Amino acid sequence: MRLTLLSAVALLLTFFACRKDENFTTDAAAKLRFSSDTLRFDTVFTSVGSATRYIKVFNPNNKPIKISKISLANKTAAVFNLNIDGVSGRSFTDVAIPANDSIYVFAEVTINPNAPLSTSPFVIAEDLIFETNGNKQTVVIEAWGQNANYVPNRWAGGKQYILDCGGSEVIWDDKKPYVIYGVLGIVNGTLRLPAGTHIYVHGGIVQTRDSVVYRDGILYVLGNAKIVSEGTIDKPVIIESDRLEKEFVDESDQWTGIILGQMSQGNVMTNTTIRNSRVGIRVDSAADLTLKSCKIYNTASSGLLAIHAKVTAENCLFYNNYVDNVQIEYGGDYTFNYCTMASFGSKEPALSANNVFCYDRDALGNCTFGKAYPLSMTLKNCIIYGSKEDEVGLYDGTPNVATDFNYSLQNCIVRVKDLLKTDAFPKFLTDNCKDCINAPTTAKVFRKTSTNDYHLDTLSIAEQKALPIPLITKDLDNKLRDVAKPDIGCYEFYPR
Repeated sequence: MRLTLLSAVALLLTFFACRKDENFTTDAAAKLRFSSDTLRFDTVFTSVGSATRYIKVFNPNNKPIKISKISLANKTAAVFNLNIDGVSGRSFTDVAIPANDSIYVFAEVTINPNAPLSTSPFVIAEDLIFETNGNKQTVVIEAWGQNANYVPNRWAGGKQYILDCGGSEVIWDDKKPYVIYGVLGIVNGTLRLPAGTHIYVHGGIVQTRDSVVYRDGILYVLGNAKIVSEGTIDKPVIIESDRLEKEFVDESDQWTGIILGQMSQGNVMTNTTIRNSRVGIRVDSAADLTLKSCKIYNTASSGLLAIHAKVTAENCLFYNNYVDNVQIEYGGDYTFNYCTMASFGSKEPALSANNVFCYDRDALGNCTFGKAYPLSMTLKNCIIYGSKEDEVGLYDGTPNVATDFNYSLQNCIVRVKDLLKTDAFPKFLTDNCKDCINAPTTAKVFRKTSTNDYHLDTLSIAEQKALPIPLITKDLDNKLRDVAKPDIGCYEFYPR
C-alpha cells in the first residue's frame, strides 16, 4: 500500500514537472489583467473590525502562466492579509493560472479607527504586487481607517458641494476630526471652528470635461458667509492635508487652500495653523480677515494672498512659502503688528505689495496695461527677512498720484538692496521705514532656520527694539512681552 501511494505521489510530481517545463509561458510580454486597478474597502470603521474584498486576476494568454510571487509591499502598519485558494498569508509563491482562466485574490483589512493617526490614517494605501516572468504589476489596496466626519462625503473628490449655514451658523465641535473632499463652499451664515477643531483636506488632481486640470481640496467661503476660527494656545485649530505619512509632513501643494470670496466679511482666525496647501489663505476683493496668533507655512504659492482686500494680522508667523510669505495685489487696506515673515529659499520676497491689477505685461514682466486701486499698508514691529538681498518688493502703478500708494513701516527688521535704487524706492529707509533695521545676511535674527525655529536667537538684533503696542501684551507663544522694550517679531525672546 505504501509503495503504491509513494508511486502515485511520484507520478503526480512528475506530471506537474512536465507541465512546468512544457506548458507555462515564460514570455516577458505575457501580462496579467485585473478586474480593477484599485481594491477599495468602502467601510468607515467606528470600532475595531475587519472587512474583506476581492479582486479577480486574469490570464489572457493561450498558455498557463505561473506568478512567481504575490505579496504586500508592507507600506503601512495596518493589518492586511490575503487569501488565495483557501490559504491565508501576506505572501505567496508559484501561483498558477491556466490558459484563458482566472483566480480570485481575497484581501482582508483589520483596523482600529481610534488608533493614533500615525498607524490608522484616514486613507490607508497598500500595494499588492504580482511578479511574473520578470515583470511587476501592482494593484492598489485602499482602506478607510480613521473615525472622522467626512465632509460632504468620501466620494466627493473632484466635485463641488455647498454647506448652507441656514442664515445662522454651523459649528464643527465634534471631537472627531473633519475631512474635506472636493470643493466645499460655505454660504448663508457662519462656519465656526471651536478650539481644538482639526480639519484635514483631501486634495487631488481633477480634469474637467473641457480638459481643464486643477487641484481640488478647497474651502471656499462665499460673499454671504464667513469663517470664525477660535483656537487657543493649548487647543489650536489646525487645517492641513490628510496625507499623514512621514514623507508628506513638509510637502506643499497637497490641497489648494482657503478662499475668502468677494465681499466675505467678519472672517476671524485665532491660534490657527494652516499648512501643506498651494496657497494658505486667499482674500478676494472687498473681503476682510483678521488673523491673531496664526501660523501659515509649507505652501507652494503665497502664505497669504490678498487682492483688493482688508487684512489685519498680529503675532503671526509665515514661513516656507515658496512664493511670497505675504502677497498684496491691487491695493487694499492692511495692518501687520508683531508679525514674522521668514523667507529662506523661496523665489519671491517675503513681502510684496502693489496697487494695480495688471492685464498685460511686456517681455521683462513690466505691467503695460492695468487698473489701479489705492493701497494703505502699515507694519509695526515686524520681521521681513530671509535669504535674498531684497525681501520687500513694492510696485506703484500710479507714480503720479501719491495718495494711491501709502505705506509705512516702523521698528521693523527688513532686508533691502535693489529696492533702494534711484528708479525704485530710494527713500524707503529714510521716509517710510522709521527706526527700521536693514539687516545683512550675517545678522543674528532667528534661533535656527534650518529646523524652522523662528524664535529669536540669544543675540538676536530684534531684542528690545520694538515699539510697545498697548493692546498687544503677549506673543505667539502666549508669553508676556516686555512692557517698555518688547522684541520685534511674533516671538518675545525667552531663554531656553
